[in-house]
Amino acid sequence: MRRIAILGLVLLTTGCTMGPDYARPAVAPPPAYANAPLDTQETANKAWWGQFQDPVLDGLIVEALTNNRNVKIAAANVEAAAAVLTQTKAPLYPEVGYGASATRQKASELNATGWNSLIPNPQNVFQLAGSASWELDLWGRVRRLTEAARADLLATEEARRGVILSLVATVAGNYLQLRGLDEQLEIARRSLATYGESVRIFELQFKHGLVSQMTVQQARTQYETAAAAIPQIESQIVQTENGLSILLGRHPGTIPRGKSVRDLTMPAVPAGLPSHILENRPDLRQAEQSLVAANARIGAAKALYFPTISLTGVLGTSSAELADLFKGPAGVWSYAGSITGPLFSGGAIKGAVKQTEALRQAALLTYQNAIESAFADVENALVSRTKLLDETEARARLVGAAREYERLATLQYKGGYAPYSTVLQAQEKLFPAELDWARARTSLLGSFVSIYKAMGGGWVSEAEAMTSGRAPDSPPRAAGTTGP
Repeated sequence: MRRIAILGLVLLTTGCTMGPDYARPAVAPPPAYANAPLDTQETANKAWWGQFQDPVLDGLIVEALTNNRNVKIAAANVEAAAAVLTQTKAPLYPEVGYGASATRQKASELNATGWNSLIPNPQNVFQLAGSASWELDLWGRVRRLTEAARADLLATEEARRGVILSLVATVAGNYLQLRGLDEQLEIARRSLATYGESVRIFELQFKHGLVSQMTVQQARTQYETAAAAIPQIESQIVQTENGLSILLGRHPGTIPRGKSVRDLTMPAVPAGLPSHILENRPDLRQAEQSLVAANARIGAAKALYFPTISLTGVLGTSSAELADLFKGPAGVWSYAGSITGPLFSGGAIKGAVKQTEALRQAALLTYQNAIESAFADVENALVSRTKLLDETEARARLVGAAREYERLATLQYKGGYAPYSTVLQAQEKLFPAELDWARARTSLLGSFVSIYKAMGGGWVSEAEAMTSGRAPDSPPRAAGTTGP
């Protein structure tokens, strides 16, 4: 047995590893983001959602990270990949076993003559032995498969981190969308009340012959326009709440509210160079590990061209009497070696090598495509934030102008200088302007979520820690009011 181990170690250390060693492909990222603002801050490694300064949002993210089923599925996939790695690298070590048997048998005594009649009958045989076998990895097939399995494990781990990144961004984005819909609903209800009062006044005036039926219907048109918008917004609110509930691992239901979209603080734009994307984004790291695995499998396939060398050995005792089983003369042993290799396989090995080389090329192109897409994601998120900022400011000015228009029209009407239809015209402009401002403000807040998601960063580790019940740098969850 010791000779087998020594011989195996000698052969193993003098062996080689087939196939190419992995080298990261050359990547030429742009020197800077074309649409990056000048006032960026080092926030990519912090729990960025805390910058909204809404404790309810912080609590929802912690709850999602703790209870979301997709995160748990991803964690289970990591455990499965780790088990595959353990199984794959097991042949690198000798397989040691044991066996014991006890047999009693009687042979036929018919025509037993001479020395056959002297053999005890029935006969006992007791055996106890240890065995060892080892397939020597001279050509690195098992080592390459282990390298591939280890890369698959790392890719699965990055996939889990990608689920966390996507989950945090989706919860934050849906919560912002929910608060934006709440703001639109508030505007619609407030406008409905205003228009309802106008309808009531005009109906009274019509009864006394002070206004025409056309003026009444004009006011009623405004009222019904606001009334029709409310059910649509309420439906969107319920659907958004149900979507958030699923992300939180809950049954569909009401989601607590925190600050309104008017009071939420705008986060800072995270600083970072394009080259950092390669290290910060889990999807890119996952794609690279898949490339590492594909590269390693080429060597494992090429190793099939070469012979397989196996060593086996048995050491134990055998005796006809149980009492003599551990006496010196009862000892038995054997060891052997075998070499098997291919002579003709009909192109099976060649095909396997070609397949792994093609899969490596596909993995390389996937990795390169993921890099380009990542750069585009960041640029799109940055330019969206810039343009939404301009749009939000413009719509805020539009709302201000519409409110002033309504105020002046009301003053002229009360002073007898303008008909009430002028007030209605001003209100007609104010209602959609306020709705559009709420939508733009919501989209602007959501653009920051897109930027942090596109850039990745150490904040994923911050969120990752929350899945184990620890939430560093994250405010405690606070109870909020329910939605309207």
